[in-house]
Amino acid sequence: MATHPDTVTDWRVFATDHHLTHVALAGDAAVVTWSDHRTTPFQRFFLRDNCTCATCYLPLTREQLFEVTDAPADLAFASAQIAPEGDLVIGWSDGHVSRYAPGWLRSVAPDAASRAERHAARPRPSIWGGDHGGALPAFACAAIMADDRVLWQWLGAISTTGLTLVTEVPVSNHALLAPIARISHLRETNFGRVFDVRSKPQADSAAYTSVNLPPHTDLPTRELQPGVQFLHCLVNDAVGGESVFVDGFAIAEALRAEHPADFATLTTTPMAFWNRDDRTDYRWSAPAIALDAQGDVAEVRFANFLRGPIDAPAAAMAAIYAALRRFQAMTRNPRFFIERRLAPGDMWAFDNRRVLHARREFDPASGARHLQGAYVDRDEILSRWRVLARELGETV
Repeated sequence: MATHPDTVTDWRVFATDHHLTHVALAGDAAVVTWSDHRTTPFQRFFLRDNCTCATCYLPLTREQLFEVTDAPADLAFASAQIAPEGDLVIGWSDGHVSRYAPGWLRSVAPDAASRAERHAARPRPSIWGGDHGGALPAFACAAIMADDRVLWQWLGAISTTGLTLVTEVPVSNHALLAPIARISHLRETNFGRVFDVRSKPQADSAAYTSVNLPPHTDLPTRELQPGVQFLHCLVNDAVGGESVFVDGFAIAEALRAEHPADFATLTTTPMAFWNRDDRTDYRWSAPAIALDAQGDVAEVRFANFLRGPIDAPAAAMAAIYAALRRFQAMTRNPRFFIERRLAPGDMWAFDNRRVLHARREFDPASGARHLQGAYVDRDEILSRWRVLARELGETV
């Protein structure tokens, strides 16, 4: 459908198989009827707020100029019609005229059926457990570097499964930066832009020793945990040191289904996480399981070796510790984890706000073990994935 010259188009493409057949004004709303007989009421301020004419939007940046508080309080519909090209055209009592493409209207329609469709169409995480190891998404580094579609598929796999393996990454210092540069910039922390995971005498993290590391997310001590972690194996000659990954979303959903009281406790009880040394002091408190506005699991935050004392009423302690003990026991259950030994050139890429990772104890006297890691925030992954989708002609 052609774009009207007075309308600023979004970077996104809004498409629908349905067209507008009728519009009627009903008090505070313009009620449209669609070709599939669905009806949608659009409230007056919602429509005025989303006018995309060149006066209300900045054409160069696709950003809103109009502020809805500048509309008169008694703003009313003066007219409503369906234009020959299919757009909804609204005339306002103050003389302004707005037009809306049916694809956009359908994508934001507030009726119950449309909202349910949008919610159902959202990309859903694919939860996994011990039986997932053989089907772990794997991508060759050279293909990621050379092919935008493979890059797009890799980023999509990170978002849906939370855990991917990249193979044949060059075994050289900072080689993980090349595939990361295909995505975006790094999330730098007090451990540096790139951090070396190996045993060292003056360790400022348990990760930099040879001890067993229980399942954890990195930096739960921060207000915003890093989104995606990349761990590249350079050397792995030591006995032990296998990587273990636990799908925190799978555990959360199992808790919701099998132990709802424990699930409720872990989604509402803030837990303190501390990370401090002679130079830094990071602290944050939040529930181990966070939910989004729809009640879906959005984040897992947990590292027992960084956990501080629980601050809660005495009467709540028994229930909190019962839930915590069950959660920790589930992270050890093979039902929820996979275990792999990294080879030089392998790189894990996983959602650090979903997947808990662990490392078996290793013997530093038996050989060297050296991994390099870096972080990229979730926002950067999703932004690159969406832009690639536009360039590749994919609808997301």
